[in-house]
Amino acid sequence: MGDPFFILAVVACLAVVVVLALGLGGFAGGGAFNKKNSNKLMRYRIAAQFVAVIFIILFVYFRNEGG
Repeated sequence: MGDPFFILAVVACLAVVVVLALGLGGFAGGGAFNKKNSNKLMRYRIAAQFVAVIFIILFVYFRNEGG
């Protein structure tokens, strides 16, 4: 639990959830916010998912190296 890659992976996954919730909220509300920010939020979500996957892979790799 104290592994830095685990903590970073959890934080990155939470960031994905936050960006996804913002995107879904904007989509549900529609209007000017959705038109202005929908593509930007999608790009942020994809980038956050990429970072989260990298941290998860690093966590698994280094955890298996130590064991």
